[in-house]
Amino acid sequence: MTRRKPSQQTSQHPPEACHDAAWLRAVRSRLLLWYRAHARDLPWRRTRDPYHVWLSEIMLQQTQVATVIPYFERFLTALPTIADLAAAPEEQVLRLWEGLGYYRRAQQLHSAAKQIVEMHGGRFPAEFEAVIQLPGIGRYTAGAILSIAFDVPAPILEANTVRLYSRLWQFDGDPTSRAGQTLLWGAAEALLPRRGAGEINQALMELGSQVCLPRGPLCEACPLAALCPTRAEGLQDQIPRVKSKPRVTPVRHLLLAIERRKKYLLRKGRDGDRWVGLWDFPRFELANGDRVTDSTALAKVIASELGGPIAIGERLASWRHTVTRYRIELECHAARVQSRELRGKTSHEQRWFTLEEIAELPLNTTGRKLYRLLCE
Repeated sequence: MTRRKPSQQTSQHPPEACHDAAWLRAVRSRLLLWYRAHARDLPWRRTRDPYHVWLSEIMLQQTQVATVIPYFERFLTALPTIADLAAAPEEQVLRLWEGLGYYRRAQQLHSAAKQIVEMHGGRFPAEFEAVIQLPGIGRYTAGAILSIAFDVPAPILEANTVRLYSRLWQFDGDPTSRAGQTLLWGAAEALLPRRGAGEINQALMELGSQVCLPRGPLCEACPLAALCPTRAEGLQDQIPRVKSKPRVTPVRHLLLAIERRKKYLLRKGRDGDRWVGLWDFPRFELANGDRVTDSTALAKVIASELGGPIAIGERLASWRHTVTRYRIELECHAARVQSRELRGKTSHEQRWFTLEEIAELPLNTTGRKLYRLLCE
């Protein structure tokens, strides 16, 4: 098939000018037939309980379905209702979330539950204006919850449906631009029926995630292939426009297992930290060329932040991992205090814990890895 550049005309017109009512009906009909035959059996699809739908939508943000399932089930076992979530201490919520990353999601979920209890009697609101006011809920999440749990005809727009709508409307522009957002939200709204919006929205997300893939979409298995102008012109690899990846910044960190009388010093993340609310072993950024055991400047920084001098001992482990746009090289060392106590003011809440006590604390991923190493 001869490939050509996608038409610029379609990216300048609203959705209703691109496809007529018969085309929209055909999309809905084919989509539902496919979804009812191929939808994955996921735990949050077995109910329309808004708490379950809300929790799944928050957990699924920037996280794979397979990763979310055990967290979702464990979270609901521990906190089965919105009232239970609202009453839970933050550390319990973060411990249940530990390993999912983007911990701000858990903190906003917790805050929103308190707000629902205080302002809505513990019942998740069914009005868009009320839902959008809850912490951590934007237009997409509100639309997903309202359509799935309450069958409100609320449109949704997330990564998978952005790709699907861009191809169905042959939009070759920047999906994040003002024009792109206007067209794609309009497409999402145009596809919704008056009834059954929740099933349509779930079907659209399922098709986007399982068939209409970013690269190598499975067009032969797509129920909408005959209706897709992008597929007709062989432009699947050009639409939507690929967003350039952010530059990765390399950094070096030092993680210290400071031991005193079979207890270890941990610090709690403060506002502005990457892991606010979570406990972690003392962590310091290393300058290029810093040698951990003989850097005078580093020793001064550590003494100032911890409230006293320490002696850095053997290296316990070295790990590499990526957090957002940072590629982190992490050195973990044993350490001991050089005076009777670590005194003075520090910028973090810090306390001594036994390994048994650390087991119950919410830690970030590398903090938990170091804890397990110490247990061994």
